[in-house]
Amino acid sequence: MTDNAPAAPGTAVPYDAVVLAGGAARRLGGADKPGVRVGGRALLDRVLAACAGARTTVVVAAARPTARPVRWAREEPPGAGPVAALEAGLRHTTAEYAVVLSADLPFLEPATLERLLGALLDCGADGALLTDAEGRDQPLVAAYRSAALRGELTALAAAHDGLTGLPLRRLTGALRLTRVPDPLASFDCDTWDDIADARARIREHGYVLDEWISAVKDELGIELDVDTGVLLDLARDAAHGVARPAAPLTTFLVGYAAALGKGGPEAVAEAARKAAALALRWEEENSGGAADKSGGPSAPDAG
Repeated sequence: MTDNAPAAPGTAVPYDAVVLAGGAARRLGGADKPGVRVGGRALLDRVLAACAGARTTVVVAAARPTARPVRWAREEPPGAGPVAALEAGLRHTTAEYAVVLSADLPFLEPATLERLLGALLDCGADGALLTDAEGRDQPLVAAYRSAALRGELTALAAAHDGLTGLPLRRLTGALRLTRVPDPLASFDCDTWDDIADARARIREHGYVLDEWISAVKDELGIELDVDTGVLLDLARDAAHGVARPAAPLTTFLVGYAAALGKGGPEAVAEAARKAAALALRWEEENSGGAADKSGGPSAPDAG
């Protein structure tokens, strides 16, 4: 039984995540697909950032360095297929809900997972999955009720003397599913053309700044979320009111001041406010404005 559901509003639902990252990537010529970089970050790291809210994240693949801590699992035998890999990862989870993801989703966001979990809660189905631009199901961008997954995996293993080689449709075909259309978040990278398309899209004007900031934060191992508009306004004020090289130096000093105070986004915003006010005072003082008129020597008294 299946139906279509509208995207539900975000909701904080406790969940575990299982990421399948051990495929052969034949259409990429056997390349290490999870390690392919899009926007400066490995595809796997991009997916791990999207599911950072999971209580436990299990990656089913051979262990490798990742930007976030994860638990590793492996299907037996290695290469036994996605159903076997899913079962191997699910063994390490305990949450009532499990988000199941492939490792090649460059545009996946935390909000996407919230929508899936919200849709799952609203309709009472066994799972909620994304559909792509052509309306095709994407069972590896989905949220499931863990008990339903475990029950069907047990039944499949009994019926087929194991799970090796079984396609995902054998699993999902027995589940009650609801669907959430999302052509962007469901975009996966199966070919080098897909990789090129993803890299080009990330460099479009509407994405490039957010992508760059996310890549830098991953590279530096920081989680801080700040209002980029505030920092950009500060850089503009410093460049116009002082000198162009003052823009990067000022934003660096603001970040350093916030770090010394062990503050979060609020500390960054407050330091930026102070620096912006200073830049405006500097500009007034040096532009022959009000500061000039009030700061010179007093006129002699007439009299």
